[in-house]
Amino acid sequence: MNGSSPSTPDSINIWRTWALTVIYEAAEYTEQKFKTEKTGGGPVIPSPNLDTDLVMACDCLADVLIKAYKNPIQMQMDIARYSKLISPKDTGHNEQREARLLERCSPGHEGKRLVDEPATILDASGAIIAWYLPDTLTDTTQKEIREATDLLAPSLEKSVRADGIWRTNQKWFKQGSDDGHETVSDLEVSASLKGPSWENILKAIARPAAIVSAALRVMHPEQYWAGLRTLSNLGHIAVSKDLPQMPEALQYWASVFNTLSIIYNQETPNH
Repeated sequence: MNGSSPSTPDSINIWRTWALTVIYEAAEYTEQKFKTEKTGGGPVIPSPNLDTDLVMACDCLADVLIKAYKNPIQMQMDIARYSKLISPKDTGHNEQREARLLERCSPGHEGKRLVDEPATILDASGAIIAWYLPDTLTDTTQKEIREATDLLAPSLEKSVRADGIWRTNQKWFKQGSDDGHETVSDLEVSASLKGPSWENILKAIARPAAIVSAALRVMHPEQYWAGLRTLSNLGHIAVSKDLPQMPEALQYWASVFNTLSIIYNQETPNH
């Protein structure tokens, strides 16, 4: 079974914040626990920068990750070949098109298969193309996510407007509109973090976000390190250009997975 496992970058100039420290320490601890379970070794001691709840959450995550790694489900399809056959126009709703794709890239078994325990999905070459991680989040983490969602509710309610859809708002498509061009607009924090509760929101999601980052460190290390560098570079830019509220928000932003990660994923074979 093949999985990406590049060595830790020889040098990475991390912009030191509380959030980036928590991200790094949680991910380091989870990865070491995962490697120990996979290959054998002594106990892994968590960093004193991690509180008890986060250590327990990382322990739970590492346990589920190793169970998934040891439960591979082999498919006969070649993900690289499949990625060459599809295009952005493939929405999954064209039954004839989907039937042709299924015929050319068969998964290797008939019908549907029920998977109710942690597992990894492998393509024909042995590359991991998906991780299935049920029961990963502890009760404490799930409670924190619900509470953070409640804090976001007022901002989300204000953002929903009948005339607020950019696809149908004509002013954004006028030739003279320069809004959003890279030569005009600097980066700024999202609308949901411009309200009075932004700091409470970021603190509320810090632990769940760090857990997601730790999972990414094991499942997709290249993207983890790229995300960490992105946040660090953004911090340096925010300070040097004195971007409003950006340095303060980054002090508590604890996820290496962000909008850029989503855009990047759309351009990679496995997505």
